[in-house]
Amino acid sequence: QVQLQESGPGLVKPSQTLTLTCTVSGGSVTTFDYYWHWIRQPPGKGLEWIGYIDYTGSTVYGPSLRHRTSISQDTSKNHFTLQLSSVTPEDTVVYYCVRNLVDWGQGTQVTVSS
Repeated sequence: QVQLQESGPGLVKPSQTLTLTCTVSGGSVTTFDYYWHWIRQPPGKGLEWIGYIDYTGSTVYGPSLRHRTSISQDTSKNHFTLQLSSVTPEDTVVYYCVRNLVDWGQGTQVTVSS
């Protein structure tokens, strides 16, 4: 079974770039037909899809954050990374990494505050 674990800073200052890493175990980021998503959930609101990177390294981003988002992968470390630039307090949410919308990490809370 594929397991995912998010890691990164819990606190980021406004205007900085947030970087989160998702470490994968029980599977490889390059396995055929695996799609590695980032999804977030603001307090009291629904899920917001940020984007994904697939097993070939190709990326697709959602419309709302694409101008600030970059997703990459490190095959040697078997992890993939989310970078979100120019963060504001509205980016204070729980971020999840997800495989094929089936296997979810536990989520990591990020707070944007000075």
